[in-house]
This record gives sequence, structure tokens and C-alpha cells, in this order.
Amino acid sequence: SLCITASMRDIFSTIETLLVPTGDDLPVRACLPDLLAALEKQPNAVLVAPPGAGKTTLAPLSLLPMGWCGTRGRIIMLEPRRLAARAAAQRMAALIGEKAGETVGFRTRLESAVSEKTRIEVVTEGLFLRRLLSDPTLDDVACVIFDEIHERSLDADLALAFCLDLQQTLRPDIRLLAMSATADTATLRTLMNAPAIESEGRQFPVEISHIKRDLTSVRDLPREAARAVGEVLSEREGDILVFLPGTGEIRRTMAELQGIPVLVLPLHGELPPAEQARVLSPDEGGRRRVILSTSIAETSLTVPGVRIVIDGGFRRAPRFDPGAGLARLETMRISRAAATQRSGRAGREAPGFSLRLWTEATGRGLAQHDRPEILDADLSDFVLATTLWRETMGGDSSLRFPDAPPPGGVAAARELLVQLGALNAEGHPTRLGQRMAALGTHPRLAAMMAAARDAEEGALAADLAALLEERDPLRPRMGGRSGGPPPVPPADLSLRLDLIAGGDHPDADRGALARIRQAAGQFRRRLGLPHRTEARGDVGALVAAGFPDRVAQARGEPGSYRLSGGGSARIGKADRLADRKLLAVASLFLRKSAEIRLAAPLDPNDLPQALIDRATEQVETALDPVNGSIIARRRLRVGALVLRDRTETVRAEDAADLLVAQAASALGTALTWTDAARQFQARVGIARDTRGCRDLRD
Repeated sequence: SLCITASMRDIFSTIETLLVPTGDDLPVRACLPDLLAALEKQPNAVLVAPPGAGKTTLAPLSLLPMGWCGTRGRIIMLEPRRLAARAAAQRMAALIGEKAGETVGFRTRLESAVSEKTRIEVVTEGLFLRRLLSDPTLDDVACVIFDEIHERSLDADLALAFCLDLQQTLRPDIRLLAMSATADTATLRTLMNAPAIESEGRQFPVEISHIKRDLTSVRDLPREAARAVGEVLSEREGDILVFLPGTGEIRRTMAELQGIPVLVLPLHGELPPAEQARVLSPDEGGRRRVILSTSIAETSLTVPGVRIVIDGGFRRAPRFDPGAGLARLETMRISRAAATQRSGRAGREAPGFSLRLWTEATGRGLAQHDRPEILDADLSDFVLATTLWRETMGGDSSLRFPDAPPPGGVAAARELLVQLGALNAEGHPTRLGQRMAALGTHPRLAAMMAAARDAEEGALAADLAALLEERDPLRPRMGGRSGGPPPVPPADLSLRLDLIAGGDHPDADRGALARIRQAAGQFRRRLGLPHRTEARGDVGALVAAGFPDRVAQARGEPGSYRLSGGGSARIGKADRLADRKLLAVASLFLRKSAEIRLAAPLDPNDLPQALIDRATEQVETALDPVNGSIIARRRLRVGALVLRDRTETVRAEDAADLLVAQAASALGTALTWTDAARQFQARVGIARDTRGCRDLRD
């Protein structure tokens, strides 16, 4: 145990009096004096506390009175999800008798509640990275807290590396606190050169049960989850939390549960804040609830009333394929650590029960922990950020990560950034790259917005970027034929843009459209455009600027395309874009082959300047073996595609060069060889062999 001085105890007593009595003696309070003493002696610490211990709400508040925090220094706490950021700020504010936006505030990509009074700011990890790149010294920040660091998101790894580098160079006074729900922190403690302070958790016993036979397919999960809900409803008390891979499974499970006498609620990151808040509060009418959630409820959040957890055992995450240059959204088994976290949700407030929808034998084969995102993610944003950081900090920053990024992913990202114009051939950031980073989105979408030539096209690019950043607002209709997958919506991006502008469609997701419009407004502000600027321009040209490796050229078979970045893709033969010769593709879905999901047509005779700038033009001449005439073709190539192929008149000097090259390639037959010519050739050969490399004219 670290030595705790009398002054530390006084500070902690002050904190205790600030907290509004809640009747909730959170376990982390017992170790907070040790945490304060550790950060008084050295700049870094790791706090290990199981879910429910109270670290997310009490640890930031405990740091405010510290001398090193000063009277104006802010505490920034990073959260991996928007819902967790908002909930943590609101909970802390309630503990000190305030509302979010006063002493404690929050920022996410789509909303914020901060003021001049704010001392603790809860932000999402991606938003903090954008701030670091624009304000690398963090002059008004006294401490950065990395909550849920065990999740090992790419943004958290990158933010921690930047903060450690900042601490070593310009800000040795800044404090860094990493908070983890698991005790497996050896690598983290070494990386940060920090002691670990451990808190006991507050966990009631949870009875764990498994099903007897594994599901044959993930598609069976909604039906099996609904069956399990029906069984436990009559046998046990309390609200039920069901973990499912994604929103599609949530919708299908809700359909299976129609008619049951309880309140069924979804919980995922795309819900409006009001609906998320509804889940995080007990039902006003006292009704029993069944909450269908993605992995968002694994950590950071307490869902009140839950006594039963039904765990589907799967999660959905992107996995980048460097060979294809695409990220596959894969459904995969969770780890043992994640299963433990999920089951623990049933024991936060009272003894609980957890039903795992897999067999005990399958459970023994689960990985111990989830793979860090840095090993599987698209690294283009990562490479651009690290390159800009090194340039800002003098070019010799040695960034440290818990796991090194894979070389193949880094190379693919660097190649894409060069194509987009964000990096030059030597790997240094360009002015365009700096502008792209300031837009605070994926480099592809930033390049698309940077390619806009006027305000109206900028507004269109902002709408497109918001559309591609969020979920597709055209939902696939439920219930494919014979129980198969639901039909895929049309690929044409213009259909979605019409919806953003106020159009209507029976399959439109109104919640997704609201988020897209909000994000589009933010992008317009970053571009310096009035919010009501009318969106006009060539959709295909803008998409091609951000996706130059995904220009698709029709092949002989209908619906079959060749991609400029290599490989091929398909689109449904009935799709309205299937007869177009050239497409700019914004979204591909990888199954057995690449399927075009979102695209816009390109006019082969009016190619956008952004695409022409990345193209190479070649003039190829050839000799017609039949009639001996000279043929010249001018070809415009983008990657593997020939976008333009024209026959041209051959200039005399080009014809002479071609004839010389043709003769040199077939000397034995291209020229008439007399005996005298052959004798002269032999004499030249002898002279060359005997005189070496000297000029034969000597």
C-alpha cells in the first residue's frame, strides 16, 4: 500500500463531503486515497476495478481538489462510446447536485454539454484524437483518464501513445490515468511505467447456465433468444438483458417477442439519446422489461433492474483485409473475458442468473481476451494521424503501443493515403493531408469533401460523408424468400441523398436519417458553409475522389465489374445501376466475392478532375502485321482499368521510333540482309570483342 499523507486524507475528506449522499457505498471509494497518493508521487497510474465498483464516476471527481490539478486545469476522460460518455457525465453531475454542462460536461460527435465552468469533460476517443492533433500541448488539461482501456480500441491505443509522447517531451506535468475492468494489465503498467491500484468489486453471486446444444447458425440466434426469454420470464424475477451481435438481430428478436406481456426495448449506439436514457432508467409504470442490446452494455453502463442476462455469445466487429483493401464486418464469438463481463451485469444490484446460448464445451474453447483492434482494423486514419503527430513534434517521436500495428496494414494504409493525396511519395503529409485530418473523419470521406469545387458541391460532399459514416438509412425489408436473407436495397446513392433532402421511402430508417442530417450539419460547419446551402453536384465524381481504388468498370457479364484497385465486384442484375459502364463505389460487402452496396454512376466521357489527376496516360503504337500500317492508341489508365481508349494519328517522329523498335525486336526478318551486310556485321562483332568497350570509331 502506498503511503497516504495527512494532507491526502484531508483532500479525500473534502471530496467525500462534496458527494451527494446516495445510499450507494461504491467499493472504489476504499482505494481512492491510494490512487491520490500514487498520482501525487508520479504522473501515471493504473486503476483496476471490476464493473460496478464506481471507478468511472468517482475517480474523476476525486482528482479535482488535487494541487497538481490547479484551479483551472481540466480533467479529460475518454470513453469508447457516445452512450457511455453521456451517461458518465450525467451520473457525475448528479452526484454533486448539478446538471451535465456545469462542473462536469461531455462531448460526442453529435452532441455536447460543456461551459466555461466545466472542469471534468467526458469525451469519445475519436473526438479527443482530433483535439490532440489540433492542440498537441493540451495546455489547459491537467489529467487524461482512459476509461475501459482493456477494450483496446484503436483510438484509445493511439491517444495513449500520443499522450505518453507529449509527457516525455513537452508536458512532464500532465497526469495519465488508465482504468481497466480486468486485472490483466501487466503490459499497460510497463508501457506507462505506472503502479496498479486495485479495487474490490461489488458483485452479487450469479448463477450461470448453458444450453445443451450449440446453434447451427447465427441466423438461429433471434429465435433461440426469444425462446430463452419466454422460459426465464415465468421462472425468475427481474428485468432481462439479452446480448445480440447487432441491430439486425435485435429487430428480428423483437419480432419474435411480439405479444409477450412485458416491455421490450432495444439498446444500441444508434438510438436517439431519449430512447437510450429510457433504457438506463427504471420503467415509470413499474413494468418488467426485456432489453435487447449489442455489446454496448458490456461495460461502463449500469442498466437498472436487470437480474437476468441471456448471452447470445457473438459480437460484430470490422476486420480489415489488406489484400482486398476492404474491411469485412464479421460476426464472431466473444472471448471468455467478455462473457464474464456480460454475466456480471446480472449481479450488479442483487443475486442474478445468466443463461449462455452455447455449450460448456464451446465455452472452454473461447479465446481468453478479444483481439486488440489495432491488429485487424483499417489503419489509414491511424497512419495519417501518426505521421502528422511526428511532423508536429519534430519528426523523431518514438510512439509506443501495447501491440505493434501489422506491417501489411500499415503499408496498405500508406498506399491509400498517397493515392488520396494526403501523403507525398516520401511519406510526408501534404497540405491536403493536414486539411483532411482537420475535418475529423475517415481520410476517404475527408478527401471527398476536400475535392468539392464550390459551396453547393461542398454541401453535397458533406451530405455524402455523413451518409457513409452512419448506417445505411435504407433498411433491407424483413423476411426474404424461404427464410433466406432479406433483399438488399438498391445501391444508388442518389436514393439516400433524396431522403436526406426530405424525400420519403417505405424502407427509410428515420432515426438513421436524423443522425445523418445532424452529422451533415457538422461537416458543413467544418467546411465553413451555411447550414442551408443547397446540395448540388456530381455524386459519382465526389465518390471517386475518396474511393479512387473502387472505380468499377463493367465487364461482359451483366452485373460484373472490374475494380481499379484490382479484383472484381458484382451488383444485382436487377439493380438500376447494373447496366452502367462505369461506377464509383463507396461501399463493398465481402462474402465469397465483393458485392457493390453503395455506388454512383460515372460518365466515361466526362471524368472528374480528381480521377484524371490520379490517372496515367500512355500512347501505345503498334505495327499492323497484316497491312504494315502504324496504329497509335492513347489510353487513360486508373489502376487496373483503361477508362479511355482512343485511336490517334501517328506523328512522323513517332513512326520512325516505332520502325526502329520493330526492326530491333526482329532483326533477322525485319531487314533485307545481303551478303555484304552480313560480312560487315561480322567485322563489327570481331572489333567489339577485341577492342572492349572503347568507341569503335577509334
